[in-house]
Amino acid sequence: MMKHTLLLIVLTGLFFSCKPSIEIIDKPIIFDETRTQLTLDYLSERYGLEQKEPVIDPKMIVLHWTAIPTLDGSFDAFERPTLPSWRPDINGVSGLNVSSHFLIAQDGTIYRLMPEKTMGRHVIGLNHCALGVENVGGTEDTPLTEAQLKSNIRLVEYLSEKYNIEYLIGHHEYTNFEEHPLWLEKDEGYRTKKTDPGPNFMEKIRKATKNLNFKPVPNKPKTQ
Repeated sequence: MMKHTLLLIVLTGLFFSCKPSIEIIDKPIIFDETRTQLTLDYLSERYGLEQKEPVIDPKMIVLHWTAIPTLDGSFDAFERPTLPSWRPDINGVSGLNVSSHFLIAQDGTIYRLMPEKTMGRHVIGLNHCALGVENVGGTEDTPLTEAQLKSNIRLVEYLSEKYNIEYLIGHHEYTNFEEHPLWLEKDEGYRTKKTDPGPNFMEKIRKATKNLNFKPVPNKPKTQ
């Protein structure tokens, strides 16, 4: 009986040791009173959600690339509470700076930039329910790496274990949700064209996370 018990303990240990581990380094952006109030204003003005705290109920994961070649440059783009002057394309909508919950370096290191259940501004219409994952690079000279691919897969698995995630999408797919119940953006003219992180990257991620049974991305609404 003792031998059987010891064998069971060993086999159990081997099973759990085979599960991929994840290391996340906290590298917080500034989330002060200014950013908190701008986030609450965004929730109210863009989505009609009146909240006392800028919290979300994560239902989807949105993968991005920064189109900035370095980790420091990418982090700097998100760090401050208000939009920099080089983002006039979205400044008229809100002064809240863009942000993401996670940032993945070219070597695959995962950084957490903000609390997972706090709203970040990273995807039109869906910020109220979306966790954002930014990947450093995405340019011709700094394409996304194999290390980033593996880290995205593990991070998606990790987040799916913690939250009731229904959808995994690339940023370029966000307009497919325009007629979906999760879509809350009030301004029909507020859209930006996105290509990140691309269908090839998403195909690899989806193949590796097929066992998580995410819902399919809705078909793009037909234009009138």
